[in-house]
Amino acid sequence: MRVRILGTAAGGGLPQWNCGCRSCSRAAELGVARSQDCLAISGDGTSWYLVNASPDLRTQLLASPELRPAPGTRRTPLEGVLLTSAELDHTLGLLTLREAARLPIYATAAVHQALRQAFPIADVIGNYTEVRQEVVADRQLLAGGLVVEAVGVSDKRPRYARELPGTGWAVAYRFTGSGRSLVYAPCLPTWNDAFERIIDGADVVLLDGTFHTEDELTHASGSDRPARSMGHLPIRDALPEIARHPATRFLFTHLNNTNPLAHPDAPELADVHGAGAEIAAEGQVLVLD
Repeated sequence: MRVRILGTAAGGGLPQWNCGCRSCSRAAELGVARSQDCLAISGDGTSWYLVNASPDLRTQLLASPELRPAPGTRRTPLEGVLLTSAELDHTLGLLTLREAARLPIYATAAVHQALRQAFPIADVIGNYTEVRQEVVADRQLLAGGLVVEAVGVSDKRPRYARELPGTGWAVAYRFTGSGRSLVYAPCLPTWNDAFERIIDGADVVLLDGTFHTEDELTHASGSDRPARSMGHLPIRDALPEIARHPATRFLFTHLNNTNPLAHPDAPELADVHGAGAEIAAEGQVLVLD
């Protein structure tokens, strides 16, 4: 199994275009940039799937040799997209894929409903290519021998879909290939029994690292929006859970621009490393043999 971490930031990236906070200003000065969270995964190194489609997708694809078309062709190794949610920073990149020969999209029924009704991006892209919307199953075989399992982690709807019914608005995925496994959970409001089961025995877990603390936004901008109310378990509260899984490699992704851990010299990194975890890097490649 091969994995390329295409982007590691929460919505808006780092630095954000409209933000002059200390974190964004410092990132701009130092040239420390994080694009919006996205993943590419393959079971055989030949057939690849995107997990989420960030607004930064074109740049991310061009920076990834494995995902480029073969010389003299317009055929790419991308077989489809799996969405963990219907949030804009996970779906806007689908527009970039309108030039694909076909576009299978795997997601929950609720997410597909949003992409047909509240934000009809699937219908728009359908004017350019063949869109196939697949409801992701509990256990599903993909090309290249990759097996994927989904577990619901949150029913927090995107703002644009507040009026839509249904459950299963955000999921975590467990990918398995050749006996190795990786869990991808960029949005995780609570570490519950269902999540504990899906990470059991996993080799690698890419975990929600949006906020470092529960009251991070209060200190950064005066906003009264606790981390959990936005569907994100703070890193500080996840560390004791991680310490109970010493055989699994944990990497935090989906970092908000306010998160001090988005910077490589943050003193808070000592606690993360002390728990046996890491911060995912832009373009990082993981090989699970």
